[in-house]
Amino acid sequence: MKEDEKYKEAKRRVEELKSFYIHLFIYIIVNIGLFLLNVLTSIKSLWFYWPLLGWGIGVLAHAFSVFGLSGILGKEWEERKIEEIMEREKKNQNKRKK
Repeated sequence: MKEDEKYKEAKRRVEELKSFYIHLFIYIIVNIGLFLLNVLTSIKSLWFYWPLLGWGIGVLAHAFSVFGLSGILGKEWEERKIEEIMEREKKNQNKRKK
């Protein structure tokens, strides 16, 4: 991998991390606000946990994608499959030439 490609990959990774941390920060701030709004206006009817839960699932999915916890179908798997398919195609082309 060339130095320029390494830089671009590192920059892309930093942007992914930054995006996740911004998402997490906004999630925390907004949900603190929703909790306070709920508790200060209608303590008998608690609803703040619904957006907390729903949005939390989205934050969790974002974390999985950024930190490589997306399981078997993550970026590493994609790269391995791409290389595998390219290698197979190369072998098939060599067989056809013979």
